[in-house]
Amino acid sequence: MARIAGVDIPKNKHIVIALTYIYGIGRPTAKKILDDLGIDPTRKTSDLTEDEVIKIREYIDTNLKVEGDLRREVSQNIKRLIDINSYRGIMHKRGLPVRGQRTHTNARTRKGRRPSVGIKKKTVTVK
Repeated sequence: MARIAGVDIPKNKHIVIALTYIYGIGRPTAKKILDDLGIDPTRKTSDLTEDEVIKIREYIDTNLKVEGDLRREVSQNIKRLIDINSYRGIMHKRGLPVRGQRTHTNARTRKGRRPSVGIKKKTVTVK
């Protein structure tokens, strides 16, 4: 397995797909990286030479913000929204949808399971 940006990349997949295992790199970014370096996107990760892996690693380190740095920046942005009490910050704090979706119905992914209401315990009668 090649290790890029602290992530083990699977060796049995095409390199363009394998790069998406890194947080912050999607398909378009992976294609752009490989185009800039002149590497064929359909090659398997196991077929790459050590020099090509080093080129990819250096390109990502110098040009992109990925993994820990990106996660930290995103969490700081959310924390800033919460601290200034913006509408988006309040929705983040309450665990509700942030981008204007309706919450009267739906939004179960963000809100979680419905709380059970009006369920009574069955009492066992002794004969």
